Amino acid sequence: MDCAQRRIIDSLLDSYQRVGGINRIDSGNLPSKRAITDVCVKLLQVLFPGYHDEEPIPADELEMITGERIAILVESLQAEVAKTLRLRDDETGEHHTGLDQQARELVCEFLGQLPRLRELLQTDVEAAYEGDPAAKNFDEIILAYPCIEAIAIQRSAHCLYGLDVPLIPRIMTEYAHNLTGIDIHPGATIGSHFFIDHGTGVVVGETCVIGNHVKLYHGVTLGARNFPKDENGRIVKGNKRHPNVEDHVVIYPHATVLGGKTTIGARSTIGANVFLRESVPPDSFVTNVGEQLSLFNKVTGEAVEPIGEPGDS
Repeated sequence: MDCAQRRIIDSLLDSYQRVGGINRIDSGNLPSKRAITDVCVKLLQVLFPGYHDEEPIPADELEMITGERIAILVESLQAEVAKTLRLRDDETGEHHTGLDQQARELVCEFLGQLPRLRELLQTDVEAAYEGDPAAKNFDEIILAYPCIEAIAIQRSAHCLYGLDVPLIPRIMTEYAHNLTGIDIHPGATIGSHFFIDHGTGVVVGETCVIGNHVKLYHGVTLGARNFPKDENGRIVKGNKRHPNVEDHVVIYPHATVLGGKTTIGARSTIGANVFLRESVPPDSFVTNVGEQLSLFNKVTGEAVEPIGEPGDS
């Protein structure tokens, strides 16, 4: 080792001592991002058998192949979930026994929800087919549309999120974000027949509640307006921060809807580039006219007012 390398090593070791908060040395084993990425790939194979495989799946081998994949998922996920449970214990100062068994039970409960997820994902594929005139068939949608991968991974991660599994759901959805350009937090609650057209740049926040038959275009943000702080100036976590979107709503490209008190009423349309911080009633059509918002009822054509004042959340 030459002296230049020695200096680099010494300066890094000194940095590890001085700069805290971004080191994990002599501490619990973190979950593996690579292993969780592999879990996402395996989940897509189980959720869409034959679509994420290099070779066709013979019908008489489907049971065997499915069994092998579930066994791999149980083993891989159990190991990663156990790591996160131990990590949570380290952070809280608690020390529970039987974490491996707890991890296995959580994984089995999660995997037991996959048939229901498949039913939901079928509605998402149907929504893409009905909502995009360029879609030729379901095969094209499942193989080529980034929203299907993003939604499939988010729906899976949301199940783990609901089981209070730490960290892993977020790693899963950030993998999907990196893969597709669609950023949906695992905490977001999403109904059936969900379609994101094009997809790039869509952001859906943690406390969003999205109804059935909702369609988003690229660049849409369903975000938080601001972040309340406690008496010490720290951001208060856990509040409802993101909007509600009711059934049969369409939100066009680059629209921004903010705030935990904001609700987009059923059957409403939000036009491109709209910036919205207040609730609108059902059947609304919201567009930009110059620097002002234009809001009218889609059924009667009459002008309507937003519901309430822009909230602080």
